[in-house]
Amino acid sequence: MSPEAPEGALPGVTTEWGREGGPLSAVRWLTEDVRFRVKHGEFGPLPVIVGLTIIWTFFQFQNSAFLTPRNMSNLVLQIAVTGVIAIGIVFVLLLGEIDLSVGSVAGLTSAVLGVLTVQMHWPWWAAILAMLAVGTAVGAFHGAWFAVFGVPSFIVTLAGLLGWQGVQLHVLGDTGTINVFDTRITAIANTFLPDIFGWILVVVVAGGFAGARVLELGRRRSAGLPAGLIYATVAKTLGILVVLVVVVAVLNAAGGVPTAGVILLGLVACAAWITTRTKLGRYIFAVGGNAEAARRAAISTRSIRISAFAIAGFFAAVGGLISVARLSAASTQTGGGTLLLEAIAAAVIGGTSLFGGRGTVWAALLGALVLGSVSNGLDLIGQPADVKLIVEGVILLLAVTVDALSRRGRASAGR
Repeated sequence: MSPEAPEGALPGVTTEWGREGGPLSAVRWLTEDVRFRVKHGEFGPLPVIVGLTIIWTFFQFQNSAFLTPRNMSNLVLQIAVTGVIAIGIVFVLLLGEIDLSVGSVAGLTSAVLGVLTVQMHWPWWAAILAMLAVGTAVGAFHGAWFAVFGVPSFIVTLAGLLGWQGVQLHVLGDTGTINVFDTRITAIANTFLPDIFGWILVVVVAGGFAGARVLELGRRRSAGLPAGLIYATVAKTLGILVVLVVVVAVLNAAGGVPTAGVILLGLVACAAWITTRTKLGRYIFAVGGNAEAARRAAISTRSIRISAFAIAGFFAAVGGLISVARLSAASTQTGGGTLLLEAIAAAVIGGTSLFGGRGTVWAALLGALVLGSVSNGLDLIGQPADVKLIVEGVILLLAVTVDALSRRGRASAGR
């Protein structure tokens, strides 16, 4: 085996650029890489992708309208709020902690937005900035209380769930609802990209992924590290390109890519960059993996924890913004119901470990897509709310079971 071959690669497969042995070698390398990761408990997004394929196939057979462009567009809008809030949950779960307050924070910040724009006549952009600042401050407060006083995050955020819901009711006043008709706010969840901008989005996303991968391969080769096959990178880029082309073609057939979906994708990409390309992201993984070891490595675990909860509060506020835009109102129902549980479930179902230190921000998008597909499909075939809750509970249990089995596989492999 080449000394530069990635772990798990087949003998005879070299990583020299231009001498990889052709596309067949890339297929062999990818197959062996997947086999190696699964054997050692590194399932990645595979269970979610398989599950999503089964879910979509089942509902398409039950109702042929499920995979129609119009329903797929509705699905994107349906998962926008849950997906955005789940992004923040991922940051907290990576620490091995939990945030039960994000639903209430979304409701509180939506009430702040309603009061500032309707009753106090603030400019729409200033009101949005203010609500985002409130959400971030609330999250930082939770993190500080947990990090400084040592109160378990479960208790701190449970208190936040109750307390901020009360503040939300106080801010909304006796009516309990503030209608928000500012077109610049409602456009967030009620407008669609022109077809040409959808195709530009495809080029930008696929090109950005390819460029990032090529730069990474170059850096790894310069550092003398295993770089992998250039053909493998090409294969992954083509795979992403095909998925994007299909998605945009379907959504364009329904009137265009929803603006809320673009915002969700952009936020996921930004959060993924933070977790994988910045010192903050590396420190979050380090603290979640072993807090004591991180402390001994001179990492300020206190500031990292505060930062992670502040990020969760920020994304909860963004979720509140999208909810107001979609309903054209801030009410006592905003942030309530099963939103909190669905956001946490989306992060876990997508593959983020409840035990900390493992997961990706893309898990939020995949998990939200799974839950949204189940809810959407059950609505199409006329199932009541009790069936939806039971099915979502079963899916969550299976996801946590996969996580537990993954931990067992890594432990047996000494990882």
